[in-house]
This record gives sequence, C-alpha cells and structure tokens, in this order.
Amino acid sequence: MTNWSAGRARGFAQDVYDAVIVGGGHNGLVAAAYLARAGRSVLVLERLGHTGGAAVSTRPFPGVDARLSRYSYLVSLLPAKIVRELKLRFAVRKRTVASYTPAVRDGRPTGLLVGGGEARTRESFVRLTGSDREYERWRAFYAMTARVAEQVFPTLTEPLPSRAALRERIGDETAWRTLFEEPLGRTIEERFTDDLVRGVVLTDGLIGTFADAHDPSLAQNRCFLYHVIGGGTGDWDVPVGGMGALTDALAEAARSAGAEIVTGHEALRIDTDGVTAAEVTFRTAGGEGRVTGRRVLVNASPRDLAGLLGTAPPRPAEGAQLKVNMLLRRLPRLKDTSVDPREAFAGTFHIGEGYAELARAYGEAASGELPSAPPSEIYCHSLTDPGILAPDLVEQGYQTLTLFGLHTPARLFGKHAGGAAEAKEILLAATLAQLDAHLAEPIADCLAEDADGRPCIEAKTPLDLERELRLPGGNIFHRDLSWPYRDEEEQDTGRWGVETEHSTVLLCGAGAVRGGGVSGIPGHNAAMAVLGR
Repeated sequence: MTNWSAGRARGFAQDVYDAVIVGGGHNGLVAAAYLARAGRSVLVLERLGHTGGAAVSTRPFPGVDARLSRYSYLVSLLPAKIVRELKLRFAVRKRTVASYTPAVRDGRPTGLLVGGGEARTRESFVRLTGSDREYERWRAFYAMTARVAEQVFPTLTEPLPSRAALRERIGDETAWRTLFEEPLGRTIEERFTDDLVRGVVLTDGLIGTFADAHDPSLAQNRCFLYHVIGGGTGDWDVPVGGMGALTDALAEAARSAGAEIVTGHEALRIDTDGVTAAEVTFRTAGGEGRVTGRRVLVNASPRDLAGLLGTAPPRPAEGAQLKVNMLLRRLPRLKDTSVDPREAFAGTFHIGEGYAELARAYGEAASGELPSAPPSEIYCHSLTDPGILAPDLVEQGYQTLTLFGLHTPARLFGKHAGGAAEAKEILLAATLAQLDAHLAEPIADCLAEDADGRPCIEAKTPLDLERELRLPGGNIFHRDLSWPYRDEEEQDTGRWGVETEHSTVLLCGAGAVRGGGVSGIPGHNAAMAVLGR
C-alpha cells in the first residue's frame, strides 16, 4: 500500500499512525488510551463535534443547569481493571435500593421493594405474595446467577474462550442449562409462581431487546446474561457526574498518553491491502482527506463497518426502546404509602412489567400495534448523585427521572399511519399514564419548566437514536448480543472477538463479540489484539 501524505496536510502530526480509530465513543477512547499508553501512535477520528457517542452528559433543557446522561445512564459492565489500568478519574456509587415495583392487590395499592437489607426485602415479598416461598426461590435463583457472574465476567477481558471452556469454567450444569440452553421463560415459570415476581425477573432479558420470554433464538437469555454478570455481581451503579464523566475521563487519559483526537471528521471509506496497513478517507467541513494506519479500529456498528469496507451488510438490526429524560420540581407521591418515593425511585421503578403485561405488550408490538399499556422502568440519578444538578436546584428539591421503555421496536414508528412523531406522542402519553396509575398525583404536575416555560421532558425513539447517533435501527447494542464464547460450529470470531476478515481492520464497537452496554470491553480487547497480547 502506498503511504499517502494527505494526513499531514490536514494538520495531523504524522502521515502514518500505528492505529487510526474511527469513532470517539467510549470504546474507541478505551482503545486509544491503552494503545497510546503502550507507546503506539494513535489518531481518533470522530464524526460529531464532541467525543463520547451515546455515553454523554448534556443539558437538554434550555436555561436549566441539569446535566443529564442523555442516552446511556447506568454502569455495570465496565471492568474495574480498565478504570484502574487507565488511571481514570471516574467513580460510581451503589444504589441503596435495587428495585421497586408498584402493584394493586385486592383493590389496594402495594408493591415489591428489593433492597434495604435482607429482612426488609423478605418482608416485602411476604406482604405481596402471602408467604416467603417466592423470596426463597428468588434468593436461590440470584445466588446461581451470582456464581455464574463470578466466573464469566473476568473472561470478558481475556482471549475469547470456547463454548466448552466457558461451560467447564462455570462448572454448574444446571446453571448452564438454565441460562445458556433453555428459554428464559421456561426457567421463570418453573421457579416462580407470582406474576409480578416473574415479570421483574424477565425484564433484564428485554432491555433494548425485542423478544418473547420463550423466543427460541434465546436473544432474551443473552440479554439477561449481560445484565446479571456485570462486575462479577450484576450490580448496576450510578456514574458520578453522569455518563459524560466517564467519556471525559477516557478522552483525557488518551490525550495525556499522546493520542490525537479530532472531531468533525467523518470516515467515508476504508481501503486496505489486508496485510500491512489501511487507509481511511474522511470528510470535514473543509473537504476530504486521507490518513493511513497500520491498524484501523472501527468504533461503529457492524453495518457501518461493512459500509466503510464496501462489503455486504449484516442482517438489519432493530432497536426496541423508548428513552425519556425528565426534570422534576419534586418527586411525585405514591399511592402505596408504605414506601418513601425517595426509596422507590432510587432503584429501578418497574411500571407495567408483570409477566402477563410484558407478554401482552410484546404480542401487540409483534402484530404491528403500539403497546396499549407500555412497560417501562425508571430511576432517579440525582437521588444518588445530586451533583449533576446546580446547587440551587438541589436546594429547591429538584430531581431527575430517567425512563426506559420496553417492547417498542423501530418498525412501530416507521410504519405508523400518523407518522413517527405521532407514534412517539401516543406512546409517551400511554407510558406516562401507566406511571400515573400508581401515583397519588400526575407526573405532569411535578415536571419542572425550562427557560421558555416548556415542561422539562424529552423522549427518544429508536429512529431518533439512529438519526442522532447512527445506531443501526436504533439498536443500543448495534446488533443482537452475542454469547461470550467462541462457537466452533460458527465462523471463526478470532482470538479476541474483534477481528475481521482483514488483519489490518478491527471492530471495537458494541457489535463486537462481548460488546454491548457501557463496558469498554471491545475497546480493551481490540487494543490487546493490536498489541499481540
């Protein structure tokens, strides 16, 4: 391959880099920091005017000093070793409550609180179900997932194990069959009897994943697995300062190690000889340019990777979530007076996520209809980390709410008779109505107003995420999540799960094997592949 000189003409420090990274999201920044710290020359090309991708903090409401995690919002899969090895100035805080799920039983408002200690959680199960049988089954089930997490999570930053090797490492045939071989719905129905408890368990298999509990593809199992193994515990923690604090720290770590990061540079094409180097053609406001890397790492989706290389695209991906950000003047009062709203919203607040409700919503969406009772889950970042709000807002009692809706595939918005905007409006109204059903006052009465007098609420559909972040079909994982192993019966995925057909080009985005979520794992693994580890 020729050594092109367009790079230096565009103001870069050199013509050929050891690594050119396409995309300045968190995975690209992780790879840049590791490679620069190892003494490699690194250039990061970011299309947008800022780094961070979906892991950013912004002030979405004009005139209001509230810095929200606009897209991704909680941390579980980020290995502590990445934070430690890159010396990141970044921290997370534990939530005091895991979840609260409101319900109506015998005509009275009640709910299931998981958190506040074992005795309190047991008491909540007994009050809801009439005995402690469901609680004991709950404990046994999550003790099993914890044992699996302890074994699986460390492998995510190691060379990709074979299926047989991971199975042997777990060393529990019941757990393997439960999580890796049988539909999650069968497991839930065999182990639990209460509809609400069943639904709470199932939700972790449906985050950003449009699937039935008994889907034979086991997409729900793969999603569930990644939601219970994070950190070896399955905990979901609050990023102090919001998600932007993480990507700001990563960008600083990369720059301080010597990486160059340029924004406003959109990659258009990758040409490679497949052996020694690859050339990236990019576009800026000033025109097109080219730069060469001995390795090119693509922090984008498999669809975008195929587009850059000019190869056949993968099977289309589809997102299935509604993301809603809110700023409140105060937390709403609950119909269930046995729990303080500050506890209920500190963890994951489940709405419309009973087992039968989830099945009904899936069925409606699968038939092409917007769910009539959309399921969702909510949490309040500012209860755990008030520093994302200006001091005067904290003093006045303002709080944030983040809502994540399920079973809302992109197809529902693209094919809605009234258009995508009308579909979003209908779905948002129905979602808030589901929430209001468990509140002692409408959520609208609690919303803050921006500088123009408008309610502080914004909603993002899969189509919005595709347009703003280029997530394929709005899929937050870039594609269906993969099993964290190498399947010998399928196409070889390489030593680290980031390799492509070209030795000079690696995939370091969420669509890599063991990608998905805010983890940095594909970025770490791509860097290790470049370094020959």
